[in-house]
Formats: sequence, structure tokens, C-alpha cells
Amino acid sequence: MTQTAAHTQSTDSVLMIRPGRFYPNPETAADNAFQRDAGRGPDALTLAARKEFDAAVQMLRAAGVNVHVFEDTAEPEKPDAVFPNNWISTHHDGRIALFPMYSALRRRERRQDIVEELRKHYRVTEVIDYSAFEDEGCCLEGTGSLVLDHLNKIAYVSLSNRSNPKVIQRFADDFAYEPVTFTSIGSNGQPVYHTNVMMCIGTAFAMVGWEMIRNKAERQQVRARLEKTGKEIVELSAGQIANFAGNAIELHNKDGAKMLVLSSRADRALAEDQRETLSRYSRLVPLELPTIELGGGSARCMIATIHLPPRL
Repeated sequence: MTQTAAHTQSTDSVLMIRPGRFYPNPETAADNAFQRDAGRGPDALTLAARKEFDAAVQMLRAAGVNVHVFEDTAEPEKPDAVFPNNWISTHHDGRIALFPMYSALRRRERRQDIVEELRKHYRVTEVIDYSAFEDEGCCLEGTGSLVLDHLNKIAYVSLSNRSNPKVIQRFADDFAYEPVTFTSIGSNGQPVYHTNVMMCIGTAFAMVGWEMIRNKAERQQVRARLEKTGKEIVELSAGQIANFAGNAIELHNKDGAKMLVLSSRADRALAEDQRETLSRYSRLVPLELPTIELGGGSARCMIATIHLPPRL
């Protein structure tokens, strides 16, 4: 396959949603081991989350990333709206996918007005809406569930109640991705809720929490796919993953210079040799997100990458 300029792993355009009402979602606390009791009321949390969000946007723009900011709609309440990568993904052929969500509160996040706004700036050829799978109790939470290797058309997916095999297969068929599925287990003994907390795929590297993939054959299969596609693998410990080191995203600026966006907490969790390896491929851009991380997601979850072709 010939790679067009648009067919790249990273993008220089992203979509982010400024929180209208932010607090850890009670509907997702049971299976999201990364959520924390906030110890503060929603008003204080929302104020702090907005400050963090605004500073993150400012930092990304200063690094040369084109950030489309949308305000969260006030009604109805959507405590996780700051994490849009779970309900929408965009693709270099002009298609948009809308995903079925596990929490009823999160199903409110899918917004047609955002799709219409994207149409003004990008060529959108088709919108594929998988949300009807919610009626069957089947979920697939966007690029939280799917860690996509865009260049090699591989979708890495850690199975959980947020990542259903039936919907994975439908997505893989529609978008011509090879699904590589496995199970990763967190320190609480439960399946990890989203793949993107324990794995990050860059153009030339991958960050993976190997020890969480307990099944040897599955671990071997994932490693073989990554090595075959030429990725240098940076192994993350369970402790580093607990500090959101896996929840990072490779972007690039207008000049094509790559950056790895992660939270300050994740950055601090990296060892010196890991930082050196990653720095060979991208500049690390840490964002200060202590309040937003109480919701159980970090830098990657806040950023929905835009792979759509621009309108000329």
C-alpha cells in the first residue's frame, strides 16, 4: 500500500472537549481501577479540571498542534466528557466511527454537532455508527479500547466489558484492520478496562505493560506483531501503568516534528533509560492533569486525534 501524506500514525490536529461538569463517574468506578475518590465536590473539581484543560490546550498549541476545542454542553450532565476518544474515531479515508459506550451517562457524550463541525474543516465521506450495539449490551469504547497501528492496519485490543469481540470484529471488517486481541489483568485482579492505559503505539515505538498480559501465548503474539512491524518496544511496569505512563499519544506539529504527549505524573514515572529511548523518536510533552486523572483517564483519553483529509 502506498502511504499518502495523510496516512500517518500521528496527526497534527486533535479534538478536545472542555469539561462542563467534571467528577469521577460513579457508573464506571466498579471496573475502572484508575479512578480515585476525589474528596472534593463537583464544583471545585470542575473548576480545577477546566484550569488543567485550558493549560493543556495552550501547551499543545504552543507545540504546534492544531486543537479544535468544543465546550461540553451543560445539560444533561456528562462527567467524562473530557475524554472524547472513547466515542469517536476519525480515519484518513474520510470516515468517522461512533462507538457504543458501557456507561449510560457516557452515551450522552456522542454529539452530532461535533461531527457537523468537523465536516466544515475536513472531508467526511461516511459516518459509521455502532451505538446500536448498546441494545445488545456490547460495547467498544473507541481508541480507549482500540490501540490502532494506522500504518500497518492493526488494532490491538485488551478484552473487557468495554471491548466486546463482536464489535471489535465489525470494526475490523469495516475499516480493514487486523484485530490482535488479548486479556490484560490489573493489580486488582480484574481485566484492564481500556487498552490505551497499558499500551501506546507510535510510528517507530510501542510502550506496553507486558506483565499485565498474563497469558504467555497472548504476550508472545502481541510481541511478535509489534516486532514484525519494526516497533522498538519500551516495557512499562504495572506501577508505571498505574501512574498513567501507558496513556500517552504521539502527535506531530506542522513541520512533522513528533512529540509524545503524556501527563506530568506519567512523565515522572518513566525511568531514565525509557525516557532516552522515547526521546530518540519524539519530544516528550508533559501536561499537568492531577484533577482530570481522578476520573480514571489521562492525556491520551483527552485527545481524539483527527486523521481526516482537510478540506482544500
